[in-house]
Amino acid sequence: MERMIAVPVRRHRAGAYWAVTAIVVGECLVGGAMDVFRMAPFYPMLLQLGYPGYLSPILGIAKIIAAVVLLAPGLPRLKEWAYAGVVINMIAAAASHVAMHNSLSNLIAPGAFAALAVASWALRPPTRRLAP
Repeated sequence: MERMIAVPVRRHRAGAYWAVTAIVVGECLVGGAMDVFRMAPFYPMLLQLGYPGYLSPILGIAKIIAAVVLLAPGLPRLKEWAYAGVVINMIAAAASHVAMHNSLSNLIAPGAFAALAVASWALRPPTRRLAP
């Protein structure tokens, strides 16, 4: 009986992992491309927050690399770094808005994407984890 219960739970966990990871990867790919090409709304916001314009393509390339690593099979150590990079980027975005005394509504998107990245990390299957 226990085995019958465990199989559907694993399927739901795998489905939840891929659904959440698809959102994180999508944000990294789309946001990264927008950063590389210095597109609105992110590029003007980056400048408004006081960052130099040359940072945009650097961040964009890093986001695209993170997306590729998160989708690729294997690479458990790189996945850990990719997740860390996504979370750090989102925390830094939120902190930048706080430092500039922007509206608290500016914290919603980075907070949500940071939470989704942590959820993806927590739900990842054993094949995508570092060996203990």
